[in-house]
Amino acid sequence: MSDKIIDCRGMACPGPVISTKKAIEGTESGKITIIVDNEVAKTNVTKFAAANNLSSAVENQDGHYYVTIVKGTGQAVSATATAANPANSGQAYLITQDTLGHGSPELGAVLIKAFMTTLLEVKPAPSAILMLNSGVKLAVKGSPVLDQLTTLAGRGVTILACGTCLDYYQCKAELAVGEVTNMYTIVETVSQNKTVTL
Repeated sequence: MSDKIIDCRGMACPGPVISTKKAIEGTESGKITIIVDNEVAKTNVTKFAAANNLSSAVENQDGHYYVTIVKGTGQAVSATATAANPANSGQAYLITQDTLGHGSPELGAVLIKAFMTTLLEVKPAPSAILMLNSGVKLAVKGSPVLDQLTTLAGRGVTILACGTCLDYYQCKAELAVGEVTNMYTIVETVSQNKTVTL
């Protein structure tokens, strides 16, 4: 058994997750404590642990989060890790703006709505829809495609919105479908699926 403390305060996304990954890979058995200084990093680290079937506990000290992960002896397997939906296609869509195509923003708004509506008819459903930059605006309250995304989520499609982007556009509190994610998870999902960028 060995204990490690990894200080990730001040790191931008996806630094804390990458540091956590390296610490987990470099530990046979023991306790790893990751220190982060913001809610998004805390959530990203705990989700990464869960995705790797490792339990985590969080303690708040003086405005910093201490995320403790146990690997090996004494490890409690997390019940929150989820497997990919086998009914879905292995196709992912990386959406980088809140309209579709380049040119007229008005036409782009019509096209993104038509695209999402048509996507409801495609079988099997995609595995994931990932949103970056202004694409995250599609997953917030008042989005013209919120109904379509909610329906897709109900069918097992993973909907992920970049936390850094939600912060930039100051709309994280308005997220209405899917989950906040980080660049590590986005890259991992893109790497594991056939991905089309819009």
